[in-house]
Amino acid sequence: MEIKIRPVGFVRSPFMRRGEAPHQGRLSMEESEIHIFPEYRDALEGVELFRHLFVLYWQHLAERDVLKVVPRGKKRKRGVFSTRAPARPNPIGLCLVELLEAGDFLRVRGLDALDGSPVIDIKPYHEDIDSPGD
Repeated sequence: MEIKIRPVGFVRSPFMRRGEAPHQGRLSMEESEIHIFPEYRDALEGVELFRHLFVLYWQHLAERDVLKVVPRGKKRKRGVFSTRAPARPNPIGLCLVELLEAGDFLRVRGLDALDGSPVIDIKPYHEDIDSPGD
């Protein structure tokens, strides 16, 4: 099976190299910009109605041949599917960000992507369906 993913834009971030980004975006007050390619800008209509967005992006500098890692603060290796490590077969990043401004680009807070990361998709956060509510 072949899967083709086309980036819809890219990230402008203060984080330039691996190891500079926070381990979880929500731990950072840094702001980033998400620039959407012109052919996809119509897809931004209505995004300003939401305070928080999920950003899916390609972790373009991550290793892709790693199946086990030592999670932060742990001593033993585990499978990458049980971690949030960027090193994984398909390095897709998922980050919940706060939308600060919507226009020709999105200004967001809490994005853990490196500068130049291709953006795959953006989805609104809905508290009633995106939390287990236990």
